[in-house]
Amino acid sequence: MPQQVPLDLGPAPDPSFERFVAAGNELLLAHLQALTPGEAPTLIWGPSGAGKTHLLHAVAQRQQALGAVVAAFGASTPAPWEVPANAQWVLIDDAHRLDGDQQHAAFAAFIEAVGQGATVVATSELPPVDLPLRDDLRTRLAWGSTFALAPLADEALRHLLLQEARHRGLRLPAELLDYVLLRFERHPGALVQLLERLDVYALRLQRAPTVPLLRQMLNDEPHPV
Repeated sequence: MPQQVPLDLGPAPDPSFERFVAAGNELLLAHLQALTPGEAPTLIWGPSGAGKTHLLHAVAQRQQALGAVVAAFGASTPAPWEVPANAQWVLIDDAHRLDGDQQHAAFAAFIEAVGQGATVVATSELPPVDLPLRDDLRTRLAWGSTFALAPLADEALRHLLLQEARHRGLRLPAELLDYVLLRFERHPGALVQLLERLDVYALRLQRAPTVPLLRQMLNDEPHPV
């Protein structure tokens, strides 16, 4: 099998519930869509690229559209963290990567959230029992609902790429889909970004997306700008 190409990551485009391909994660999707402020925390764990951050952004997008105040933090958020007094949601991304100061901040944010009736939703690459966190934080993250997020199989990834292509008005030949799924890392967010790059490149050259055009793009622009 050809070696798969690792892809650079960045912000996911339009990370809504509607753009999330559930494929084996339907119960989790329904749970997140039904959540309301004041409920027990939810921890979503699974491998990198499975869609955890997409879902966290989808929660924020949905709740902010409803007028709720959302406080969002993660491993890239320096401590200390400040939770607004009127926050109804506290979101914590990549909990497994929190350093000591961030763990202290996350524990304080958790206590504040519970005290003011906010719901906590967190993500991690590891299950609760394996989280390298202080015991009090790990225990609190695990006492609510915990979901293992399954990675997308090839057919689901194919569906995702076709869905994103339709959203952009693109027609993807079957041979191009086969090539992408065979040659590139199976990371949903990164594959969508690859599709975005190809869309822009094809428009600039006024050509239809094809395998030769993708190869040409990767030769001309090996790294995203």
